[in-house]
Amino acid sequence: MHNSRLLLRSGLTLAAAAALPAALAGPSAAVSGISVSTTGSTVSVVTSACTQINGSWGTAALLTSRQASFAQGRQVALSGTSVSQSAAWSSVSPGTYTVVVVCSSGSTAGSQSVIVSAPASPARPTISSTSSPAPSRGVMGGLGGAARDYGPLTLGVGAALVGAGVVATGWVLRRRSKPYRL
Repeated sequence: MHNSRLLLRSGLTLAAAAALPAALAGPSAAVSGISVSTTGSTVSVVTSACTQINGSWGTAALLTSRQASFAQGRQVALSGTSVSQSAAWSSVSPGTYTVVVVCSSGSTAGSQSVIVSAPASPARPTISSTSSPAPSRGVMGGLGGAARDYGPLTLGVGAALVGAGVVATGWVLRRRSKPYRL
């Protein structure tokens, strides 16, 4: 009876540890390659998804609900560094807009809807946005400008650490069941 409970418990632990890398690598619907914010009548966008090609990072467009394509919106060139690129529109009238960022390589970094409201008071900026995922970029982990695509070496080291944790968990559970064994 004791052995069957121990086997069930260790089997569940090993199954959970084996499923952890797949759960961490799975797609997330809340991930977007851009971050949009509003302050009064200014809309700004920040991304780290673009690379510079021929001196250009790409273009960002601000679309109203009546504009269906990127070419119809108010376009602004992205500026910045290899860590972070940004664009801004000033004197934006209240309403709902969609911000789309297209990198100079032609790939879409992402799109987000944003609501610009009339400022209630000059001391309190209004920040409101909703996200839509950028499926062509996949999952990007990190905090703010720290999101980047890690190479195979980093992923290999991470997988080795997870594997070592699974082996250590199995060893500890085995040792606890029979304290006289190594």
